[in-house]
Amino acid sequence: MTTEPRVLSGRYRVDELIGRGGMATVYRGYDLTLGRQVAIKLLNRDLANDNAFRTRFRLEAQAASRMAHPTIVRVFDAGEDTETSPDGTVRPVPYIVMELVHGALLKDVISAGPVPVSEAVRYVDGILEALEYSHRAGVVHRDIKPGNVMVTDAGQVKVMDFGIARAVSDSSSTVAETTAILGTAAYFSPEQAKGEPVDARADVYSAGVVLYELVAGRPPFRGESPVAVAYQHVSEAPLPPSEVNETVPRTMDTVVLRALAKDPFQRYQDAAAFREALDATVGGKVPSKKAVGALTSELYGPNPRQAAETARSLRQLSTDTTMKRTQAGPPVAWIWASVAILAVLLISVLFWVLSIRPGTDVPSNARLVPDVAGMTYERASVEIGAEDLTSFRVDEPNSTVAVGNVIRTDPGAGESVSPGQEVRVFVSTGQATTTVPALEGLGQDAAASALATAGLTLGAVTPRNDPALGAGTVISSDQPAGAELPVGATVNVVAATGRVVINDVTGYTLEAATRELEGPESQLVVIPQEDPSCTAVSPPVVRTQSIAPGEAPIHSEVILAYCSGP
Repeated sequence: MTTEPRVLSGRYRVDELIGRGGMATVYRGYDLTLGRQVAIKLLNRDLANDNAFRTRFRLEAQAASRMAHPTIVRVFDAGEDTETSPDGTVRPVPYIVMELVHGALLKDVISAGPVPVSEAVRYVDGILEALEYSHRAGVVHRDIKPGNVMVTDAGQVKVMDFGIARAVSDSSSTVAETTAILGTAAYFSPEQAKGEPVDARADVYSAGVVLYELVAGRPPFRGESPVAVAYQHVSEAPLPPSEVNETVPRTMDTVVLRALAKDPFQRYQDAAAFREALDATVGGKVPSKKAVGALTSELYGPNPRQAAETARSLRQLSTDTTMKRTQAGPPVAWIWASVAILAVLLISVLFWVLSIRPGTDVPSNARLVPDVAGMTYERASVEIGAEDLTSFRVDEPNSTVAVGNVIRTDPGAGESVSPGQEVRVFVSTGQATTTVPALEGLGQDAAASALATAGLTLGAVTPRNDPALGAGTVISSDQPAGAELPVGATVNVVAATGRVVINDVTGYTLEAATRELEGPESQLVVIPQEDPSCTAVSPPVVRTQSIAPGEAPIHSEVILAYCSGP
């Protein structure tokens, strides 16, 4: 008896199994409505039973479906079906429908051993191209790893599972729980391992781990448990890949180490900068081993492993009895004569120093400034007045001395001054603060200028598409206008790219396509155009669009051609 194939939501036929992961099972499928092959990912039961996850998953899948780029596996649809267990229990089955890609996972490519550097650069460049596009669209992947990267039969790199990592992490209470769901911590950024908020630079770090594994043949950190690996991401320095695989050029060391910096501000600040550095490794100047070591020290601090190896080498040299002198030393008599002369000189200098006694008496017509640092100003003024001196208060911001206490004096403590002389007493007013100016709606340069005027610094600028704002316009900041911050603090902003995502609307009815492109998320201008060369249908269906799927400047005009012939 042949079992009827399962059909999700009355539209997607589930065919044979093609993959299984920690979060989902993937099947080959068929879209009965549009008549095309697809890949269908069914979420595992543990995740499907979590209401918070299902809600987050649906929202993230919708965000991912708006991205159309050759290096990203397209998400066509997301929904929820049900199935009935043998005991009669009905449980939800969340699913996503994706582009069916013919090829191999990058993790299967890596399992065969280190990849030639030129191939590794090509693969990672494809990953970074996908990240550059997604970050501009405001989507951070959060789970870049070889298991989420496909290499097509033609060699094209395609990244998948955008948004799922965020759905998991936002619905999980602990790092350990999130790690268990994601299946591995080998590609976590330090901020993910610590459970801190992440941005696009976390994806840059994970792409650096993938690059390291491609060229070295193994990840930079390995351990017996995900927690042990996460700890290494936070606190240990990776070996340069050329020390793991000697065929790797040292130009690659500098790129990988920069991408794997623990501090997000020391990494490449976006995928585009990482791509530029990666391209520069081809035919670039080879750094010395000393330069690579200096970069490692700058990014990670002293390397305990290198220190241990140095100590071991020194011990080995000191106990090596096979080493022989190659040059005769000076005669013993000369050595003892030199020691005697040096001893006489040292004794003479010591006698001369001890015989000079500095005067401790203060002339009767002079006063010493008392040490009043740390006292309240009131007490300090009494102490200074007792020495027949006059105090003058000067307020000064200070982050280490309590408000109202003395920081220092001028002249300084212990200096000899004339009676009645004025002593300036610098008193702490606490940490100097300033007010965050209103940044929303300003251009990026104007925002930086406003922050500088307020004594603040512009930090990371996260690009995000906004159909209503021109390129560089500030959408939001991580500090609200009017907030009090220490002088010199950094304010991060989100700025508009001046572009919007354009989906492929060919095959849509003219009305649906117009609604899609002129909707609030795109706000483009649609110009319908008759095409008399083909037979008209009712309602009209879009045959071609003047701007290809991808990105375009905001408020662009899109010509939609539809058949109008007899």
